[in-house]
Amino acid sequence: MATAALLQSQKKALRKAVSTTLRALQPVDVHTQSRAIAERILSSRFFEESRSISCYLSMPTAEVDTSQLVPEILSSGKTLYVPKVDLSTEGWMEFLKVYGPEDLESFPAGLWGIREPTVHWKDQKRMSAMDADSDPLDVILLPGIAFDRSMSRLGHGKGYYDRFISSYAAFAESQGRKRPLLGQLAPRFHYLNIEMTPPTTFSFTLSVALALRQQVLEESVPSGEHDWKVDLIISPDEVLGRSSLV
Repeated sequence: MATAALLQSQKKALRKAVSTTLRALQPVDVHTQSRAIAERILSSRFFEESRSISCYLSMPTAEVDTSQLVPEILSSGKTLYVPKVDLSTEGWMEFLKVYGPEDLESFPAGLWGIREPTVHWKDQKRMSAMDADSDPLDVILLPGIAFDRSMSRLGHGKGYYDRFISSYAAFAESQGRKRPLLGQLAPRFHYLNIEMTPPTTFSFTLSVALALRQQVLEESVPSGEHDWKVDLIISPDEVLGRSSLV
């Protein structure tokens, strides 16, 4: 097991190397790959059976572009939550509800050029995924810098998704609702024979990473004992993880 300092050094070096590769990609390549990923998601079993989805709004460059996917989620009639960084709490973000296409189009750009929802909508506080009366999340679509075939994820190093998903898992458990499994569907874990109730709905929240082909590595992503794994990785070329969910 690598020491904490060595692990952080390895992660930093890999972030730098992959980020350099991603910045060199032509916009048309990112667009084409992103469209293929969106099509995989929209035709998947987990999308068809889901009712409530969270999805990131992408940065202008260097990651899977979700601008084609997010409107499709809304038009399907599903509940959609998107992230907003909480500047009052370091390393924390909320997932807030989107109330329709016009609401989505009104979002201003926030950190790193990413569009973010306002805290209020039509003079009322916008619903959060962690409100007691919110719709339980079926799927969390998340970005990253790099992924490997053991389902490990390397993020940007700020810890936003680690904190949110871990906190959401605790919140969901306290509410007696479905929760993220934090990697228990990944190959190194046994598959849980989960009873579906009702049969068309997962009884857990699925963590699905979106990856350009340059982000899926053959070598292992450096990870420690507290780094959880994603349930599925979707690239333009393949889906890694439990194929029955797709």
